[in-house]
Amino acid sequence: MGKRHPLILLTAAFGYAILYVPIFIMMIYSFNASRLVTVWGGWSTRWYGELFQNGQIGDAAWVSLVVAFGAAVVGTVFGTLIGYALARIGRFRGRLLLSGMATAPIVMPEVVTGLSLLLLFISMENLIGWPAGRGLTTVIIAHGTFCMAYVAVIIQGRLSDFDTSIEEAAMDLGARQPWIFFQVTLPVIMPAIIAGWLLSFTLSFDDLVIASFVNGPGSSTLPMVIFSKVRLGLTPEINALATIMVAVVAVGVIGANLLARRQVKTQKRLQKS
Repeated sequence: MGKRHPLILLTAAFGYAILYVPIFIMMIYSFNASRLVTVWGGWSTRWYGELFQNGQIGDAAWVSLVVAFGAAVVGTVFGTLIGYALARIGRFRGRLLLSGMATAPIVMPEVVTGLSLLLLFISMENLIGWPAGRGLTTVIIAHGTFCMAYVAVIIQGRLSDFDTSIEEAAMDLGARQPWIFFQVTLPVIMPAIIAGWLLSFTLSFDDLVIASFVNGPGSSTLPMVIFSKVRLGLTPEINALATIMVAVVAVGVIGANLLARRQVKTQKRLQKS
């Protein structure tokens, strides 16, 4: 491997510094004993204790987890169906419209998406009486709506280089749909489906704008609560909460990398044997 140019290393270091130095500073200040965020008052874990005693943040975190899980399931199911239709079904009437509608939430401003969904829910309530007001259900539906667009793109991309000879071999052996899809196609594209689910979960958990339009009493998500607190003045509790979230994500990423390396080593060992 050739020696890398110092300019490349310097550029990479500068980029990583811009990304991670602010996070490290925030993590350090989460152990600040002072009530003022910008004034260092010594080391303390006081704010972590107060964070775990804050019922509002705990309830909002639970709501965000429930919403993110539900939205990820809804977005993954419908996104997989849309991606499969766009990748496998040939030209059909309305294909261009379906493709445009499937990708529109990706490029559309979230303000427009949130407002349009709010008007939709109000119109449905006036016409059929459902949903009865805004709440957890409307937030899950709204998040699932824009999450399915990302899942559709992922599944369509995965199926674009799918080896169809596997399905043809199953057909030659007498298999028919939908058995082929569930027993042959689905296991092959499952990593893409899992990736779409994880992306949907993350997008839903982080969303603030759309949830602000369609939420109701008792359905305030964690980003909404944090945003309301930041507007009144940042407290060290928010630093502690963000540090915990960073730690959870870091543990997940490290665990996934270790698992992937173990699988690679196992495959190499099996190939040698």
